[in-house]
Amino acid sequence: MNLIKRYRFFIGTLFMIAILFFINNKIGLKAIDITAYSFKEMALVIPPVFLLLGLLDIWVPRETMIKFMGEKSGIVGILLAIFIGSAAAGPLYGAFPIAAVFMKKGVKFSNVLIFIGAWSTTKIPMFLFELSSLGIKFAITRLLIDIPGIIIIAYILSHIIPKKEVERVYQRAESL
Repeated sequence: MNLIKRYRFFIGTLFMIAILFFINNKIGLKAIDITAYSFKEMALVIPPVFLLLGLLDIWVPRETMIKFMGEKSGIVGILLAIFIGSAAAGPLYGAFPIAAVFMKKGVKFSNVLIFIGAWSTTKIPMFLFELSSLGIKFAITRLLIDIPGIIIIAYILSHIIPKKEVERVYQRAESL
């Protein structure tokens, strides 16, 4: 029963795809194809992310993370969060396990949010693509707007979200 409760969304999705398949075979096959493609993509991305997480967890001491990205890290923590997020590769769902490890290591909440924002918005490969296809003016302008926007949003969120909720998120990250 606990297993069914835990995977109820997955089971419900399978059930819906099965119904769709019987109602309209062509659309059902397309849904199965898209689902298989998504699983394949995740299977290629998730293992390297978890390998890097393990290395980060072992190689970088908590004290070092607190020093460079913790509560008193200041501009250094912000710049590191932007750099690490921008240098990352892969889809956004790869950022969340890394953010959890950052939380376990004592990274300031706003720096975690900046990291996630940078991962989703300021990736270096995307910037290079924009330079070559859309021009330097567009690429630099977008970057100059995105970076302050990410920082402002991170600080607004870190002040709006109640401290108890932030503590709860950190506790959940610690238990992973």
